[in-house]
Amino acid sequence: MKMQQFHYDNKIVTKFLYATIVFGVVGMAVGLLLAFMFLFPNLTDGISWLSFGRLRPLHTNAVIFAFVGNAMFAGIYYSLQRLLKARMASDLLSNINFWGWQLIIVAAAISLPLGYSTSKEYAELEWPIDIAIALIWVVFGVNMIWTILKRRQRHLYVAIWFYIATFVTVAVLHIFNSLELPISAMKSYSVYAGVQDALVQWWYGHNAVAFFLTTPYLGLMYYFVPKAANRPVYSYRLSIVHFWSLIFLYIWAGPHHLLYTALPEWAQNLGVAFSVMLLMPSWGGMINGLLTLRGAWDKVRTDPVLKFMVVAITGYGMATFEGPMLSLKNVNAIAHFTDWIIAHVHVGALAWNGFMAFGIIYYLIPRLFKTKLHSIGLANLHFWLGTLGIIMYALPMYVAGFTQASMWKQFNPDGTLVYGNFLETVTEIMPMYWMRAIGGTLYIIGMFILVYNVIATVRSGSSVQDELAEAPALERVTKKRTSNEGWHTWLERRPIQLTLLATVAILIGGIIQIVPTIMVKSNIPTISSVKPYSPLELEGRDIYIREGCVGCHSQMIRPFRSEVERYGEYSKAGEFVYDHPFLWGSKRTGPDLHRIGAKYSDNWHFNHMYDPQSTSSGSIMPRYPWLISGSSSQLDKSMTEAKMEAMVTLGVPYTDEDIANAQEHMLAQGAQIEQNLYSDPDFAKNYEADKKYASENGEDFIEMKNREIVAIIAYLQRLGTDIQVKPEQQ
Repeated sequence: MKMQQFHYDNKIVTKFLYATIVFGVVGMAVGLLLAFMFLFPNLTDGISWLSFGRLRPLHTNAVIFAFVGNAMFAGIYYSLQRLLKARMASDLLSNINFWGWQLIIVAAAISLPLGYSTSKEYAELEWPIDIAIALIWVVFGVNMIWTILKRRQRHLYVAIWFYIATFVTVAVLHIFNSLELPISAMKSYSVYAGVQDALVQWWYGHNAVAFFLTTPYLGLMYYFVPKAANRPVYSYRLSIVHFWSLIFLYIWAGPHHLLYTALPEWAQNLGVAFSVMLLMPSWGGMINGLLTLRGAWDKVRTDPVLKFMVVAITGYGMATFEGPMLSLKNVNAIAHFTDWIIAHVHVGALAWNGFMAFGIIYYLIPRLFKTKLHSIGLANLHFWLGTLGIIMYALPMYVAGFTQASMWKQFNPDGTLVYGNFLETVTEIMPMYWMRAIGGTLYIIGMFILVYNVIATVRSGSSVQDELAEAPALERVTKKRTSNEGWHTWLERRPIQLTLLATVAILIGGIIQIVPTIMVKSNIPTISSVKPYSPLELEGRDIYIREGCVGCHSQMIRPFRSEVERYGEYSKAGEFVYDHPFLWGSKRTGPDLHRIGAKYSDNWHFNHMYDPQSTSSGSIMPRYPWLISGSSSQLDKSMTEAKMEAMVTLGVPYTDEDIANAQEHMLAQGAQIEQNLYSDPDFAKNYEADKKYASENGEDFIEMKNREIVAIIAYLQRLGTDIQVKPEQQ
């Protein structure tokens, strides 16, 4: 049999590894800064682009798409070539994939701190960046499938099945969740509203975790764990069951993020049922990974690569046990909106994704530079610091979650809440926030050790950018299944059919859940008293989104006695029909705001935004002075009519008269709020002093009715006031 010589492209792998390390440091540093902002809320006082609400999506995007994403690409580009015995089909496409992805990350790093955000979790980036993501993702997929078609290895190994499913599913999720109507170069509105938007978002959000953070890393597990251990995969049959059951079941589970919300009950129950079933394939994959190491445990004790991978797989098992458990309604009623969810997410992120990425880096760098790792001891030190960091991060967050849930739900014998002030729950868990910050510090110190170890290793070796390899050409065989060939063995040599079947498997659940919710009107009962936002309220809502307030405040009161007593009447599906996007939130660092309207005076809101501690002693909410004073406080009204016209396109019933008189209505509502603010003598005195100072110094003076603070007050005072609420619940 004639052998063919070719070269593996190591350059692209090295580039993605370097990007993984750089953005890993950046993403973790931002996360650590956010952890300390819980302890020192005014740590970045007065700097709008360093505020918590704007940095939080930067942290999640940097860790998910920059750190984990680049590690995923590095692992796939390395393993795919060797599994297929072929160089990537196009070096050009490989480089477009790399540089395009880094430009997207840089665009995110610039736009999110500037407040350009859609507010949709893990999908905050605005529409031009969304388009760029789709294009670069297609480039990656075309290059991968083209390489598969020109392969020299007949059968596709299990890792490649997971890579194919990742490409197909992420493309579908990203495109459908990112359907939005552009208003300007960096502003858009989701085409979905309220309940429908929530379902599509968490169909995406849950499955972004599934198909960006899980399936590609399972593929990498199936390649790198056997390679590092020098052992075959434990069970081929188990890998088949693992793959098909996982990709079919995962896509149904998104609604478990929306239990006890205004989502229709049938959709919630579907999410619960499939989430519970997910435990079996998830643990099947974990068992397959761990039992691959049978007979290699002595090597695990000495090899840091395997140590990282064993803890990573164990973290995957823990997170995928906890996910189905959290989807049970009685457990979800306790855990949702608490720090328990933060612990759960970070067990997956820090242990499963982080440690698997570290293991891959330590495995690849010596091989790419034809040398030994600079220091096994430092790699082991990184391992133990990282492991201790995970424990010190996660355990306090579990305790914090249990504490919050318990305190929120406790009643006195007379039926009143024991902890009626939300801040009592915040002050109680501050020691846990200190421990989380310490755990995060240990984890990032381990990352710095990796950086040093990698630099020293690279300097001691020599890069092999094009690695020589040889393999026989792939001979043509019949397309039909032979008599002694299993159906899956046949499928493994038919990549197009495999891709199509994987696509069908992931589409079924999405279609059955989403189409009825969008198309069947009776799923979202209308409420006649619910009206569109006024022009000023619409502008205030956009400021609320820009500042990332949804990261700390929910707008979804669940039908629990404790929540109704604390916040007011539970939320109804019909209240959100004009919300593009929905703002239900997923974490209560502060209280729910759905019934905040008319609960406090305009002055209270003004003082609360200027200095939260002045109205709520012990609050860990940061200040927002840029909404109140300075040139940045001027409300931009230039796009109001365009925003309203876009809303009309999306089904919001603004009339032509509403749009034509938008500026006049904004001035009138703003003037009324300004007049209300004057009832506070301190406000009146300071406002007049500012006006006098501007006049004496020849500066432009922005009237209060034209400032952003007035718009956000208008929005907050509107929340939850469209339906009749009993007086005793206010």
